[in-house]
Amino acid sequence: MSGPQIITLGCRLNIAESEAIREMADGQDDLIVVNSCAVTAEAVRQTRQAIRRARRDRPNARIMVTGCAAQTEPETFAAMAEVDAVIGNREKMDPTHYPSSQRRLGSQARGRGVGPEIPAFAGMTGGGVTEKVQVSDIMAVRETAPHMASAFAEHARAFLEVQNGCDHRCTFCVIPYGRGNSRSIPAGAVIDKARQLVDAGYKEIVLTGVDVTSYGPDLPGAPSLGLLIERILKGVPSLPRLRLSSLDSVEIDERLFDLIAHEPRMMPHLHLSLQAGDDMILKRMKRRHSRADAVRIVQRLKAARPDISIGADIIAGFPTEDDAMFENSLKLVEECTIVHGHIFPYSPRTGTPAARMPQVDRAVIKARAARLRAACESQREGWLQSLIGSTQSVLVERNGLSGHAENFAPVRFAQPQSPSSIVRAAITGLENGALIAQEAQQ
Repeated sequence: MSGPQIITLGCRLNIAESEAIREMADGQDDLIVVNSCAVTAEAVRQTRQAIRRARRDRPNARIMVTGCAAQTEPETFAAMAEVDAVIGNREKMDPTHYPSSQRRLGSQARGRGVGPEIPAFAGMTGGGVTEKVQVSDIMAVRETAPHMASAFAEHARAFLEVQNGCDHRCTFCVIPYGRGNSRSIPAGAVIDKARQLVDAGYKEIVLTGVDVTSYGPDLPGAPSLGLLIERILKGVPSLPRLRLSSLDSVEIDERLFDLIAHEPRMMPHLHLSLQAGDDMILKRMKRRHSRADAVRIVQRLKAARPDISIGADIIAGFPTEDDAMFENSLKLVEECTIVHGHIFPYSPRTGTPAARMPQVDRAVIKARAARLRAACESQREGWLQSLIGSTQSVLVERNGLSGHAENFAPVRFAQPQSPSSIVRAAITGLENGALIAQEAQQ
């Protein structure tokens, strides 16, 4: 194995940051970094499971745990005998935490809770000041991120972080306590990095962040996300495709809407943070949009750009959700034609207001999540079927055998294509959830 092993859970921002960690820890073949997620209790459980599996697979490696779960509950991971070090979301982007001189201590030392020989410092949260835990107060972070990840190693598209943190306080969410307050990266730095990515051969860039649509108020002149996109497109004219990660629909202003609707280099694919389709549940979640707002923005987008595809996050079984409230979320899948559905069974997160609300039975939550997934899958199947016979512009992945259309439909090629190229593909069928394509005749 060459270089560190990076295990990534969770969002695209984590994926982007994992690539930056890979570069900073280059050459450390004995290091495993687990970049965790805290969005649900299940995500934390999967992180613990990944750590134990990593230790079984590589008993002599050093295991460092970071990410949102490490930030919000460092004591959980510090207590695991498999773990050598726990570092926070601020610390993980500091190159000094990956010195090549560090070497893993023996299993006997690990069992005593002694981590790598890295200096302790004050101001930690969770487990306190120890050698094993280095997690500072994320809410005190005010500067913009000192890094921007270069790429997602396995794919032809690159993820570019433009924003971090969140100023909103949804009642179910611990992410602001894992990521801190919203802060933006200046446009000049973003454009410079985008140029580097294009020069390195990437033909699609995905702008990522915790709350991407909140980009800009903390910067001089308070630029918007729409203005940032305009500057990227103008400053990097050779970039063929620009895509956005998850958006808060209520923050899509007219400038951003016009770019999504009319700019051909903006990909016709949006993932919206909708969370629910019932107004009372949205209110109890402390979301800032109504059901009608969600339907309206999707209808406007589809009217302006009929080829756009819509994804959404929806939570099943939020506290107090009754059958009628759930049905409103279920109907939203059809009304918004959600073809890229991310369904989250609600799980209480310690310290959040929702955890203190009347809870829905776990079996009911599981059944509702299954129905939501089935509804999204039905919409997706119909959408993919409708694309048979069309011609799509497809970015070919590095394996040369698959890729994604502009609307993010998955595509498999009957014959190998040039990796990282953009090809015109004639869609001939659908198999196992992916479109089958032949390179279109010119």
